[in-house]
Amino acid sequence: MTSTTTTRPTADAPTQAPHSRAYDVLIGLAALAVLLQGLWAGLFMRDGGHGGQSWVDVHARGAEVAIVLAALAAVVAFVRMRHRADLWLGSAVLAAALVAEAYVGGLIGAGRGDLTAVHVPLAMIGVALAVWLPLRARHRTR
Repeated sequence: MTSTTTTRPTADAPTQAPHSRAYDVLIGLAALAVLLQGLWAGLFMRDGGHGGQSWVDVHARGAEVAIVLAALAAVVAFVRMRHRADLWLGSAVLAAALVAEAYVGGLIGAGRGDLTAVHVPLAMIGVALAVWLPLRARHRTR
């Protein structure tokens, strides 16, 4: 005589949490835009800041793209993965940091070079979040 057993999930069994491919794509593109910002900044900062106005413009447009992507990622995370406060709050903080950084960057472009000491640390916060958020999104919680 053979016996069959069925297993039922228990409260201790890990479950797959809802996940959003749209969030993955948006935060990945935002991270790429943030990382490219460093490259573009380096291109116009070479030769003592005389690297060309066109790279300054590319850097400024890149900032706008990064802000939009980070903000969209925050909205998608909030709507589709509300239980993942780490992702939607982190993405919102990234978007806010990028807005602050872009504002300060505009002031630098208007002659306030002393604000570079604020702009660069904000950039490092952006880079840290841009690296952390996609990695964190891979960690699925219950």
